[in-house]
Amino acid sequence: MTLQLTWRGGGSVPVEVEDVTPDRLIGMTNDEIEQVEIFEGKRKTQLAEFFDVSGDLDDQQMVWQGDLGGVHWVGAKMVSGTMRVEGDVGRHLGSEMKGGAIHVTGNASDWVGGEMKGGQITVQGNAGHLVGAAYRGSARGMTGGTIEIYGSAGNEIGHTMRRGLIAIGTKVGDLVGFNMLAGSIFMFGDSGIRHGAGMRRGTLAFFSGELPSMLPTFRHACRFRSPAINLITNQLADNGFAVAEAHRGAMFDLYHGDMIEGGRGEILVRSE
Repeated sequence: MTLQLTWRGGGSVPVEVEDVTPDRLIGMTNDEIEQVEIFEGKRKTQLAEFFDVSGDLDDQQMVWQGDLGGVHWVGAKMVSGTMRVEGDVGRHLGSEMKGGAIHVTGNASDWVGGEMKGGQITVQGNAGHLVGAAYRGSARGMTGGTIEIYGSAGNEIGHTMRRGLIAIGTKVGDLVGFNMLAGSIFMFGDSGIRHGAGMRRGTLAFFSGELPSMLPTFRHACRFRSPAINLITNQLADNGFAVAEAHRGAMFDLYHGDMIEGGRGEILVRSE
């Protein structure tokens, strides 16, 4: 049976649930789970103050229910198991997670998969800024795993990203792949400006068919058809991500950059 955590509501102060993951709760009774420490702002409290606990973790699956827009760090540092959020969720979803899977039926706020190391995050709605990004002052952002946002996302997606895959279903903001070290970011809608600024390696792929605003430090190299891109889009489609048939096997214009950082990164723009 699945463990269910149902939000009873609270005030305007954010609630943080950083240690509430399947791998950390496995083997606990419901009474023990209710006593797990969480935070309301700076105040330390217990899970039972805000959530009703039912079911069990025999199948290593958790379900969060209710409006969790003010609940942050859901799934942070998760190692294994499956977590489902039925509705919206706050900041830092799956931050620093190492394994397992998180599925959100609504929207997520900023820092989805911040410094994520492994596993899979799926958001069926929209996400905020800094998906898969490094925290301020950190040397690396996301270093593994997959993040799929079916809707839109904000600015600085993949900031200082090192490995992994991020896919955004509709529009994105500015500065995608800022200071990117490696990894792949696929975008299927409109985009903002200054993408790939300071990127050293990695791939930014734009599927909308419209040339994004390009920095002058990127140079056009060629037009080609990429088997690797086709493999990844097929993988996304197998996961349930909406990939139009026109994107499969499409031709791309390849741009190298950022030349200020050696020019080993690449931006791909669908050309047909």
